[in-house]
Amino acid sequence: MSPHPPPHSSPNPDRPDRDAFEQRVRDKSQRRVQARREGDRSLWSSLGLVGMVGWSVMVPLLLGIALGRWIDHRWPSPYSWTLMLLFVGVALGCWSAWYWIQKEQEP
Repeated sequence: MSPHPPPHSSPNPDRPDRDAFEQRVRDKSQRRVQARREGDRSLWSSLGLVGMVGWSVMVPLLLGIALGRWIDHRWPSPYSWTLMLLFVGVALGCWSAWYWIQKEQEP
Protein backbone atom coordinates (compact mmCIF):
# COMPACT_ATOMS: atom_id res chain seq x y z
CA MET A 1 0.00 0.00 0.00
CA SER A 2 1.08 3.53 -0.70
CA PRO A 3 1.58 5.94 2.23
CA HIS A 4 -0.15 8.70 0.25
CA PRO A 5 -3.94 8.85 -0.07
CA PRO A 6 -5.49 8.51 -3.53
CA PRO A 7 -5.91 11.81 -5.45
CA HIS A 8 -9.70 11.85 -5.09
CA SER A 9 -9.89 11.09 -1.39
CA SER A 10 -12.08 12.94 1.05
CA PRO A 11 -10.93 16.36 2.29
CA ASN A 12 -8.14 16.34 4.83
CA PRO A 13 -9.24 18.12 8.04
CA ASP A 14 -5.60 18.57 9.04
CA ARG A 15 -4.71 20.48 5.83
CA PRO A 16 -7.64 22.69 4.70
CA ASP A 17 -5.29 25.07 2.87
CA ARG A 18 -3.95 22.18 0.77
CA ASP A 19 -7.48 21.02 -0.06
CA ALA A 20 -8.46 24.54 -1.13
CA PHE A 21 -5.36 24.79 -3.30
CA GLU A 22 -6.08 21.42 -4.92
CA GLN A 23 -9.65 22.48 -5.62
CA ARG A 24 -8.48 25.74 -7.26
CA VAL A 25 -6.04 23.78 -9.44
CA ARG A 26 -8.80 21.32 -10.40
CA ASP A 27 -11.19 24.18 -11.27
CA LYS A 28 -8.57 25.96 -13.35
CA SER A 29 -7.77 22.77 -15.22
CA GLN A 30 -11.46 22.19 -15.97
CA ARG A 31 -11.85 25.77 -17.27
CA ARG A 32 -8.80 25.31 -19.50
CA VAL A 33 -10.21 22.07 -20.94
CA GLN A 34 -13.57 23.74 -21.54
CA ALA A 35 -11.91 26.72 -23.26
CA ARG A 36 -10.02 24.36 -25.56
CA ARG A 37 -13.22 22.47 -26.34
CA GLU A 38 -15.18 25.63 -27.14
CA GLY A 39 -12.30 27.35 -28.93
CA ASP A 40 -10.95 30.83 -28.49
CA ARG A 41 -12.72 33.93 -29.71
CA SER A 42 -11.68 34.61 -33.28
CA LEU A 43 -9.99 37.82 -34.34
CA TRP A 44 -13.04 38.87 -36.35
CA SER A 45 -15.34 38.22 -33.44
CA SER A 46 -13.16 40.34 -31.15
CA LEU A 47 -12.99 43.14 -33.70
CA GLY A 48 -16.75 42.93 -34.10
CA LEU A 49 -17.22 43.38 -30.36
CA VAL A 50 -14.86 46.37 -30.31
CA GLY A 51 -16.74 47.87 -33.25
CA MET A 52 -20.09 47.28 -31.57
CA VAL A 53 -18.89 48.99 -28.39
CA GLY A 54 -17.51 51.90 -30.41
CA TRP A 55 -20.72 52.37 -32.36
CA SER A 56 -22.86 52.02 -29.25
CA VAL A 57 -20.98 54.97 -27.71
CA MET A 58 -20.64 57.13 -30.84
CA VAL A 59 -24.21 56.97 -32.15
CA PRO A 60 -25.92 58.38 -29.00
CA LEU A 61 -23.11 60.92 -28.62
CA LEU A 62 -23.49 62.21 -32.20
CA LEU A 63 -27.29 62.21 -31.98
CA GLY A 64 -27.08 64.22 -28.77
CA ILE A 65 -24.77 66.76 -30.41
CA ALA A 66 -26.96 67.02 -33.52
CA LEU A 67 -30.16 67.48 -31.50
CA GLY A 68 -28.45 69.99 -29.19
CA ARG A 69 -27.18 72.09 -32.11
CA TRP A 70 -30.62 72.04 -33.71
CA ILE A 71 -32.25 73.21 -30.44
CA ASP A 72 -29.56 75.90 -29.93
CA HIS A 73 -30.09 77.29 -33.45
CA ARG A 74 -33.87 77.00 -33.31
CA TRP A 75 -34.39 78.46 -29.81
CA PRO A 76 -31.37 80.45 -28.58
CA SER A 77 -30.96 80.42 -24.81
CA PRO A 78 -28.23 81.14 -22.26
CA TYR A 79 -27.80 77.37 -21.79
CA SER A 80 -25.97 75.19 -24.28
CA TRP A 81 -28.24 72.34 -25.26
CA THR A 82 -25.42 70.96 -27.37
CA LEU A 83 -23.22 70.51 -24.32
CA MET A 84 -26.02 69.11 -22.15
CA LEU A 85 -27.14 66.60 -24.77
CA LEU A 86 -23.53 65.67 -25.47
CA PHE A 87 -23.25 64.49 -21.83
CA VAL A 88 -26.59 62.69 -22.09
CA GLY A 89 -25.33 60.97 -25.26
CA VAL A 90 -22.09 59.93 -23.56
CA ALA A 91 -24.01 58.53 -20.58
CA LEU A 92 -26.41 56.60 -22.84
CA GLY A 93 -23.52 55.38 -24.98
CA CYS A 94 -21.55 54.13 -21.98
CA TRP A 95 -24.61 52.35 -20.63
CA SER A 96 -25.21 50.79 -24.04
CA ALA A 97 -21.57 49.64 -24.29
CA TRP A 98 -21.77 48.14 -20.80
CA TYR A 99 -24.98 46.33 -21.80
CA TRP A 100 -23.39 44.81 -24.93
CA ILE A 101 -20.29 43.68 -23.04
CA GLN A 102 -22.42 42.07 -20.32
CA LYS A 103 -24.56 40.37 -22.94
CA GLU A 104 -21.46 39.05 -24.73
CA GLN A 105 -20.04 37.58 -21.50
CA GLU A 106 -23.18 35.55 -20.75
CA PRO A 107 -22.75 31.80 -21.31
